[in-house]
Amino acid sequence: MIPKRTMKHNALRYIGITIGCLIASCSINLFLVPSHLLTGGATGAAIIVYYLSGWPIGLQTFAYNIPLLFAAWKTMGRAYTGDIIIGTAIFSLMLDLTRPLNAYAPVNDIMLAAIFGGVFNGIGYGIVFRMNGSTGGFDIVAAIVRKYYSLNMGGVIFAFNCLIMAAAAFFFGVAPALFTLICMYTNSQVTDKVIAGFQHRKAAFIVSNRAPLIAEGIMNGLGRGVTFLHGQGGFTHTERNVIFAVINLTQVSKLKLITHAIDPSAFVIIVSANEVMGRGFNKMNNDSRADLKKALKQAGISRADMIRKEGTNG
Repeated sequence: MIPKRTMKHNALRYIGITIGCLIASCSINLFLVPSHLLTGGATGAAIIVYYLSGWPIGLQTFAYNIPLLFAAWKTMGRAYTGDIIIGTAIFSLMLDLTRPLNAYAPVNDIMLAAIFGGVFNGIGYGIVFRMNGSTGGFDIVAAIVRKYYSLNMGGVIFAFNCLIMAAAAFFFGVAPALFTLICMYTNSQVTDKVIAGFQHRKAAFIVSNRAPLIAEGIMNGLGRGVTFLHGQGGFTHTERNVIFAVINLTQVSKLKLITHAIDPSAFVIIVSANEVMGRGFNKMNNDSRADLKKALKQAGISRADMIRKEGTNG
């Protein structure tokens, strides 16, 4: 019997995937199709055929994914393929259900259509990926190629999308293909933002001879924990502690003031941290036991390995 907690988690996750697919589908039918633009992946190929023949985009998308899903089932296993089948089916259904939106295009300018189509596409896909879902397409091909040839997934997907753009330029001219590139770039940027989250943090590295005092000032003044990292000067070979701390964006100026007040010659590096999980920041998702087991299986780690490793460390 499936635990109630697991059922609730899966229900919320699939609701999130459905919402993401709905947003992406509305974006395609409201902005891209009326302006004769494309998107990447199998959906992009389906849109090309739709422009040439009028065949439904969603039905085509699902049909094109069938051999890819079968290949994933054979090479990547059931754990990888199960969620993709559900995500692909939902996305394909939403594409055809939202097809009547073609008649209600909110903009007539192709540049605005490319930008806003990319933005809403990115929001939709970002929600799907944030829920650990997938809409299939070239992501499957990239995962298989990566497994057997150790190629970068982003590079593989980009290569396939270049073929889509070449076909678009051949059939419809260079201009729609270029506007589609703008849409795809916007899509990728927004997707990354949604996946990573908009609550950006900053990671600070501070090298100082007064590290203990600065650390105390950060903990008392900002309410943030610090970690001491071992460091050694390259010229002087002097050993010293390096302070590592993660702070909110609004705390950057105060951290710099505290550091400068204690040691004006301290060396400070502040970098962006798109997503931070742990005590004091975002909590990990309350994933179900099945999801955790799946993640460990994909990582090639068994429960016995974890217990054995903990026993060795103990």
